[in-house]
Parts: sequence; C-alpha cells; structure tokens
Amino acid sequence: MTLPSQRLGRAFAVSTQQSLRPACPVAGGHLQPEYDAVVIGAGHNGLIAAAYLQKLGVNTAVLERRHVIGGAAVTEELIPGFKFSRASYLLSLLRPQIYKDLELKKHGLKVYFRNLYSFTPMLEEGIRDKPPRSLLLGTDMAETQKQIAQFSPKDAQAFPKYEKFMNRLASAIDPLLDATPVDMTVFQHGSLHQRLRALFTFKPLLQAGLILGAQLPQYYQVITGPITKVLDEWFESEPLKATLATDAVIGAMTSPHTPGSGYVLLHHVMGGLEGKKGAWGYVEGGMGALSHAIAKAAAAHGANIFTEKPVDKVQVNSNGQVQGVVLKDGTEVRSKLVLSNASPQITFLKLVPQEWLPEEFFKRISQLDTQSPVTKINVAVDKLPNFLAVPNSTSGQPLPHHQCSIHLNCEDTQVLHQAFEDATKGIPSHRPMIELCIPSSLDPTLAPPGCHVISLFTQYTPYTMTGGKVWDEQERNAYADRVFDCIEAYAPGFKKSVIGRDILTPPDLERVFGLPGGNIFHGAMSLDQLYFARPLPSHSNYHSPVRGLYLCGSGAHPGGGVMGAAGRNAAKVAFEDFKSINPSLITEHPGHCSWPAF
Repeated sequence: MTLPSQRLGRAFAVSTQQSLRPACPVAGGHLQPEYDAVVIGAGHNGLIAAAYLQKLGVNTAVLERRHVIGGAAVTEELIPGFKFSRASYLLSLLRPQIYKDLELKKHGLKVYFRNLYSFTPMLEEGIRDKPPRSLLLGTDMAETQKQIAQFSPKDAQAFPKYEKFMNRLASAIDPLLDATPVDMTVFQHGSLHQRLRALFTFKPLLQAGLILGAQLPQYYQVITGPITKVLDEWFESEPLKATLATDAVIGAMTSPHTPGSGYVLLHHVMGGLEGKKGAWGYVEGGMGALSHAIAKAAAAHGANIFTEKPVDKVQVNSNGQVQGVVLKDGTEVRSKLVLSNASPQITFLKLVPQEWLPEEFFKRISQLDTQSPVTKINVAVDKLPNFLAVPNSTSGQPLPHHQCSIHLNCEDTQVLHQAFEDATKGIPSHRPMIELCIPSSLDPTLAPPGCHVISLFTQYTPYTMTGGKVWDEQERNAYADRVFDCIEAYAPGFKKSVIGRDILTPPDLERVFGLPGGNIFHGAMSLDQLYFARPLPSHSNYHSPVRGLYLCGSGAHPGGGVMGAAGRNAAKVAFEDFKSINPSLITEHPGHCSWPAF
C-alpha cells in the first residue's frame, strides 16, 4: 500500500498492515481431525458450498489461507476509518435462489441500489461556457434516452429495442447458470442408467433454444462476434458504444474488436438484485459483508470456518479416493469429500499429488488461458471528485452521478482498443480504461464524514512487461500516477484529495487472492473455456480425476463474478455422490434445499 508521506507520516505507513486485521465473526473454534467434507478456501463460492452441504447434514469445515474470509469478496480496513472492497466491488450476479435458500437478509446483508448505473464524462472543451458533455445511464428509460439523444437521436430511439434484445438473450442463458453442464463423456462411456440420467441435463439447453426461437442465429452472432460488430449494428455514437463495450472487456485481456467479447458483456448484464432485473448495488460494509452473511448462514447450520489454515496438499488413498487434506503446518484433516474453491491451477498443479492426475489433464490445466489486464487501485480521499462535466454542489454532498460506475478514457471504442494494443506489446496502457466507483456515496459506513473510498478498476496492464521490467514499487507507483493524471484531466483537484492508495497489479492479485495470472475469473471467459469446456471438456461437471474431489470456484461453470452458482452447483453434485454412500441423509434432511431439476 502506498501512503503519501506528507499526508500520513512514515510511522503510520509502517504500522497500518499489522494493526488493522479484522476478525471474522464466525471463524474459529477447534479444528477437528475429521469431517464429512472440507472446503479449501473461504471465498464466496466456498462459503456457499459449505452452507448448502451443512444444511443438508454433511458435517463441513472451511479452511481459509488468509486472516479474513471472502476471497476476492472481502472488506479490508487498510487505513483507519476507510473500509475497502479490496478486489470485487459491486453486487448483481448473485443467484436469486441463494438469497432465498441462505436467508442472507436475515444474516445481515443490506444492499444500496444504484438507480443510475453509468456515467461517462467527455474529455472535451465546453461550448459557450457550458461544461463538457457526459452520458448518464440509469433505470429510467425516458431519462436515459434524453441523455443518449445528446449524441444521437437515432441511438436514443434504438436503445430500448437493444435492451429488450439483450435481456431476451440473458433470460435464455439464465437456466444454464444453475445447472451442471451436459457431460458428453457419459454418452460415450457411461452405463445405460447414467446415460438416461444425463439426458435430463439437456433441459436448460432446450429451454434456452425455445426462448430464442427463430432469432437464434442473431443471438449466436452476439455470443461469438466482436462486441464492436454487435454495437455497430445498433448504434452510431461512439460515447454510447464505448460505454457499453466496457462491460464486454472488463476483467478480460480482450479488445472490443476480439471475437467472443459479446459473451463477456452478456455475463455482466444478466444479473439483478432482489427481483429487480439488471440492478447493481453496493453492499453495506463492503463486499466482505456479503461473505460474512453467507458465513453466518453456514455457521447457523453448524459449519465450521477457520482462517489462517493454509492447505498444503490434498490427500489421496491407494484407490484414488480423496481422504482429506494436509495443512502447511502438517496437520491432517480427514474427510470423504474435498471441494476446492481455489483455482484449477492451484488445485491440480499444486495441491493434488501429480501421480493421481492423467498426464493429458495435467498438461491442459497448465495451458489454461489466465491472462489478466487488471490493476485494481483502492483510494482514500478527503473529498469527492469534482468532474468538469458535472461540477459538485456547494454542500459537497454526493450527486446522482457519484453513485455510478464512472467510465474514464471511454469516449471511443478505438481508445479502448489502443489501450489493449499497448498491453499486447508488454507495456501498461498509456490511456488506461478506468472504471471509477465511489461506494461511500451511498454507504456512509465506509469512510469518515466528508471522506470517501474510491475503487479504480483499471486496464490494460500485462502480467509480464517487456524489457525485463517487473512490477516493483517503482513500476506500481508509475502506473498509478498515470491513472491519477487521467482522472485529474476529468476532475481537477483529485490528486490533492488523495490520502492513501493500495495498488494491486496482476502479480499482486495472484499473490494476495490466489487469482491465477491475476485473472478475476480464475481463467478467461472465452468461448473455449465456458460451459462444456470449463475448466476442461472432460471435467465440466465439478468432478475431478480424483474421486471425492470437486471444483467449486470461478474456474468451474458458469465462471467468474460474485455469482455463487459454482459453489451451489458443486455442492449439489458432491451431495448426490455423498448420499449414495450415506442413504440415511435422504430421510434425515428431506427437502431442505430447492435444487434445480435434473
């Protein structure tokens, strides 16, 4: 973390990390030598898997490497009084059934909805003493159309039709998220009973086809084509196209011109909150409060959650069946099931003994695309950014645009493409794409009065830089200074307002959160690494080559984002296997969970 010495002093900078280690309210207790199931990692997917398993009577322990739970959905007080959603920072994709099943509101989850969700200021001279233009998008369609009409009346008329078109595709894909992908290997090698049972897994695919109907070819183009091609067919104004394109490339080492970028956009528009389709919001207390609510739900049913318990190895018996884990300190924890919330790379390349993995499987896991363009910068400021396009009020209170995702250097899709091109040459973008969020504009619990926390999700920054450069303190600060210079151009005075900053480059995201290559999705969300093929075509159903070992994190279907579907789906698969050897569970815990029909 970088703390400007003139503002905070050297002593404070040295002591911050040691003094601010928040305790997990549900972690602790005594680690037992044996459980029915062990979950590696207390990310949101791991916690969700544990909650469902424990609810169904499977005695479960969660073992977390760090001192806090949540994985990338975590809140950390890096500066006294300033609480940061250090990695993930917005909520929308969490599956509605998880809200209901785990009673997350009862366990303390509170979300601030954003009625306005996107603000793109222009970097231009004002006309006739008017401020520069800006594009403000929100849930009020009439107002959104007025905003778009500044740039193109034609686009303003087209926008509701575009929204309807995309929402239909999102509705078609929705059933696939809560279902285990079709296992094609069963039809080749499975028994008759297994093949008949696998036929039911086609149901979500058939549902999707029925929803899309005769327009399936057009939707196929959206999923497989470059997002620029899709948007060019709908719109003419670059500010609107570039703003929409940010959702197609965010978190991905892709350009708006890259084929398949349309699916990433879809992945970010198919969410909702508490029945409000497409809604995004800030979690009160930061994203860690969501993880704590899930943990409380798991603990309420009897799950055990432990922090600072790094797993060193998955234990496998002579029959190729998992039998537990070994911690870094040598402690053995036996279990019949192990669910790994870690990435496929950590799970299979580091934790599982290599002799239990087929050579081809090991090779293909090591070849997964994990490129990441992301550098996350968390900033504490003593006042709100004052944008030239929409100046602050004299009171200094947040205005509607402050609650949005604020897109900077996003006036034109070509600017985004050039930022990507820089990274492909091994250099950080000269004009990085910046998504700036101010959660404290709605949530007063995150910062002292008058102050704010700012999340800067920036790209493109390569994991490995050209010329032998490494992401040391000097390079981190040089890039962060470049980002701050960009913000200063839109909001003069921003740099003077900074109290401290936390810079997480791709190697930092990998080191701190275990994200392979710094990839927030545990692997690229490209078409060759989705659905049937996530993480690999032969193992897209949460099983692994080791019996009793399952993937339950973002590296499994349906992928990244704070969605929880991978954790819930994996728990379902693991429970089905577990109850086959423990039939008493069927009568002891009937109907506790509403699993999707298979």
